[in-house]
Amino acid sequence: MEKAEKTEKAERAVNEGEHHEVRADAAAGPADGADGVWSGDWVAERLGVELIGDDGLTGLLGLALRRNPKRAHLLVSNVLGKHVPQSPSVVYGYGWELGRRVRELLGDGEARRAVVLGYAETATGLGHCVADGLGLAPYLHSTRRPIAGLDPAGGFEESHSHATSHLLLPEDPALLAGDGPLVLVDDEFSTGNTVLNTVRDLHARYPRRRYVVVALVDMRSPADAGRLAEFAEEIGARVDLVTAASGTVRLPEGVLEKGQELVARYESESATESVAGGSSAGAAPSGLIAQFPAPPNSGAAVEADQEADPLGARGTARPAPTGPRPDEDRTAPHTTRIDLHWPADLPDGARHGFTPAHRARLEAALPAMAAGIAEALPHNARRVHILGFEELMYAPLRLARELERVTDIEVRYSTTTRSPVLAVDDPGYAIRTRLAFPAHDDPADGPGERYAYNVAGAGFDAVVAVVDSAADTPALHAPDGLLARLAAHTPEVLLAVVPSYAPERPRMLPEPLRGPHFSSYAPEEVGWLLQDLSDVTLEAPTEEREEAIQSGGAHYAESLPVEYQPSEQYQELFHAALEDSAARIAQAVGVVTETVLAERSPHPVLVSLARAGTPVGILMRRWAQHRHGLDLPHYAVSIVRGRGIDANALRWLAEHHDPRDVVFVDGWTGKGAITRELAQALEEFEKTDGISGFSPEIAVLADPGSCVRTYGTREDFLIPSACLNSTVSGLISRTVLRADLVGPHDFHGAKFYRELAATDVSVAFLDAVSARFPEVADAAVAQAKELLAADRSPTWEGWAAVERISEEYGIHDVNLVKPGVGETTRVMLRRVPWKVLARAGAGSDLDHVRLLAEQRGVPVEEVDALPYTCVGLIHPQYTRGATGADGKAVAL
Repeated sequence: MEKAEKTEKAERAVNEGEHHEVRADAAAGPADGADGVWSGDWVAERLGVELIGDDGLTGLLGLALRRNPKRAHLLVSNVLGKHVPQSPSVVYGYGWELGRRVRELLGDGEARRAVVLGYAETATGLGHCVADGLGLAPYLHSTRRPIAGLDPAGGFEESHSHATSHLLLPEDPALLAGDGPLVLVDDEFSTGNTVLNTVRDLHARYPRRRYVVVALVDMRSPADAGRLAEFAEEIGARVDLVTAASGTVRLPEGVLEKGQELVARYESESATESVAGGSSAGAAPSGLIAQFPAPPNSGAAVEADQEADPLGARGTARPAPTGPRPDEDRTAPHTTRIDLHWPADLPDGARHGFTPAHRARLEAALPAMAAGIAEALPHNARRVHILGFEELMYAPLRLARELERVTDIEVRYSTTTRSPVLAVDDPGYAIRTRLAFPAHDDPADGPGERYAYNVAGAGFDAVVAVVDSAADTPALHAPDGLLARLAAHTPEVLLAVVPSYAPERPRMLPEPLRGPHFSSYAPEEVGWLLQDLSDVTLEAPTEEREEAIQSGGAHYAESLPVEYQPSEQYQELFHAALEDSAARIAQAVGVVTETVLAERSPHPVLVSLARAGTPVGILMRRWAQHRHGLDLPHYAVSIVRGRGIDANALRWLAEHHDPRDVVFVDGWTGKGAITRELAQALEEFEKTDGISGFSPEIAVLADPGSCVRTYGTREDFLIPSACLNSTVSGLISRTVLRADLVGPHDFHGAKFYRELAATDVSVAFLDAVSARFPEVADAAVAQAKELLAADRSPTWEGWAAVERISEEYGIHDVNLVKPGVGETTRVMLRRVPWKVLARAGAGSDLDHVRLLAEQRGVPVEEVDALPYTCVGLIHPQYTRGATGADGKAVAL
């Protein structure tokens, strides 16, 4: 297809609707062996699997089997450079051409605003090549290698994979925060689940209007194909698809079980042949499998199995033997090390981002590095293999392609992999040989086997293993390691090590902000682990925020609501409520503090979840001082639903205190979303930073949702600090997390509303409650003792109630259902309310809610058997049509 025709095709696709498909031409790939056999015949004949699609499809794909409970067959790409050694020019050319198609589709303007995202481990190199073809966009790939001190910008699961957890670890968090197109690159598009999981996760964090999905092959079923278009409509974004070829895999009934039986049979035969061939069971380390028929140029013939196959297929297959070859040298091999002179500070790949500027530096350095490899090769080498390492696909590919370009050597390229695949020595099977060896990069998920396919027996005069420095370990050089496995099958093994790139953490985090410079609280009452954004305009009208949040156009933590200024009548309600509830609050403060001191730590470090938790943390600190003479440290940190807790704040706490003494404090629970958010965030933090000891158990004043074990009460009553915003929280805004304001080494942000000092009642609220400590002390201590002896296991009845309400009222989104007096008040002050559900007979605790509802035209509906005093429902509409011209709620 000529360039003009391709451009016309892309433009035509752009104009056809919200879901488009643009396919690059499928060049002829190495589908057939020397005898013209397709490398999928063996599986197709035995399992009845059919590959149906474009003419070039079998040139791109072969078939193999793997032991996997979800999918027995494996589509093996001939042009990806993972399992099948291939000319590096072919591998690079496919990815680069797909990138050109994306650029034609987007146009240069959108291409400059795009970000390319590839999948670990298989598509990391392909994504790089697509980014090269696109030319103007930075590239990031997911990774399974966490970096201490670097917060994930996202993550997702790959449902069919043997290793599922993907992390996104950009050095610059703003990399994913733009609103330009996101180009997602994978080797195959089989069901679409991985892409949907990725977009769902990232769209919640970094919403955008356009996505482009790129794959070598689109193998979705018709049902799966429709899901992508439906999902695009659901999130209000455009999703394009660019592929090299498309088709489907037809699987007969029972294929999974039949495939598993076949794998088990051939693995068993491999083990039997290994013993029969003279190797002992103890010759190989436990779990090590090495399969290698003799190389074609070694003079040792590989005998074919002439027995008839009981499954009725062609009887030429021979299972690869298990265990080391009888004549294999078990000593550590000699390896020639090559100094690449890799450019200083140039990333080895896109684990943390790779920009067009990085690409330009690599291009300039490639000729000299390839020349160094050529010089180190044996003078008579005519066929050389460049072997990359798992996620490190791009650097070895570019080195191989440059070596191919500047020499007359026949160069082939592939990489090692985590993926376990059955090897069968048959020309109609895609994986002819398998070298197995222990992982050698100290993986975060523990030790395990790794594999190199189709390298043994391929007749290479030399193999150049390219790894990053994190993988240049004793395990790599051990007698059972990768280099030894390679040395048994090639005359020369060379090793090139690329320096592993890891972003540096700052050496020192800033000290906490304190009053009176930040907040109206006394400096000893609380230290804010935040950065001051007081000079930044962050406020937006409530209706605009609501529309952006619900449509996915923005995250709620990226802006602030305009601070509600209470009327005189509302302020009178606040003071009356404080007078009525001060003693009840004081007793709850005493109960939760006594519980913490008895059960959690005798000298706890109180860490409030800003901002609702901050007044409670101060009151708990005051109780400990009043009752026990303790001077407890107290800090406030940010936690954001959907994005986790501020990891830099956790690092500061870990540097200054024992994490085991930290007790997280909040005001109240609603449905328990923050409780779950904290638990997940701390689990991720421990994985990335290796810092353990932080407990996810929150201590709260009130737990009406039954979400925690440590609480002052489970009654849902009015806590007056919920009635107001910053003027009862030290004049501090809610916290802000926006990529252009909060860098990778910054605390989350917040504003200090100094201009509201005249209406500030923050300290007055604290003083009114703590003044009641003496009169409730005995009752609080007695109640705490009772609770310590009782079963306080969370029942999560609040979450169940919220799910029921969400469905009964046709909302279908638990995030729009806010249970409890505190959360309902927040809805009235900050969001677009739809209606309030009030428990029948609720008294003065709801006076302020009823007043706000009247002011905003929100109906209050009494409900029997409501587990909360009230529930606020956010308007389940996405536009400013949710309110009338007067700003009041309107009916659906």
